[in-house]
Amino acid sequence: MYEVNNQIRDQKYDKLQVQIVVETPTYDILCISLAKDATFPNHSSPTDAQLIVLEGDIVFYINNEYYHLKKHQRFSFPKQTEHWVKANENSKFLIIR
Repeated sequence: MYEVNNQIRDQKYDKLQVQIVVETPTYDILCISLAKDATFPNHSSPTDAQLIVLEGDIVFYINNEYYHLKKHQRFSFPKQTEHWVKANENSKFLIIR
């Protein structure tokens, strides 16, 4: 019933890595790790989403604007809106959607 694991902590920095942390009928939590200078290519989310930076420093590009996000910052963005992410240093963030 109770579960403790180290999935997020143990996720490696090797270009782009995406892991499902939680998957339910109502929401998903993904953990994304990006090695320094790696990019999560242009894509969109099927639902409105929250991004929470756990480690590092990223640039989030959406609607012709750049957002510089650092450790412990949260960013919300709408569904079906093209965006991409680039890591300025090894970075890890959660997507809750």
